[in-house]
Amino acid sequence: MIEVERIWLTDDAVWIQTKNGEEACEYYADYPRLRYATPQQRANYKADDYGIHWPDIDEDLSYEGFFYHKNHTELYRLFIAHPELNASAVARRMSISQSLFAQYISGAKKPSQARLEEIYTTLRAIGQELAALPSFV
Repeated sequence: MIEVERIWLTDDAVWIQTKNGEEACEYYADYPRLRYATPQQRANYKADDYGIHWPDIDEDLSYEGFFYHKNHTELYRLFIAHPELNASAVARRMSISQSLFAQYISGAKKPSQARLEEIYTTLRAIGQELAALPSFV
């Protein structure tokens, strides 16, 4: 587990410093909810032993992701391409930890093939529910 001593925000990123002095950042531009959030929304975050949560915009970043080499995963590209998808809400719908789901998206952790299939099945079900909405044309 990464022990974070300090968190601070700049105009373009959220930074962390570990107890052993390492520093890393995540850029808002890589996370649509953070990119489009107001400074007040970004400033309203909660931190725990595993990561940072912004309740106003329902965004989560894991500390591990700050230090992970960014080889963007298929899930990452999917959620970046579709900012209307709410990763935290999908995680809740699947009854898995929001922090773990954020790690899957960031690539800090790799989901098993079965878990990846479950994620895609859930996303397809959401799409089918939306497609079934009545048309008012």
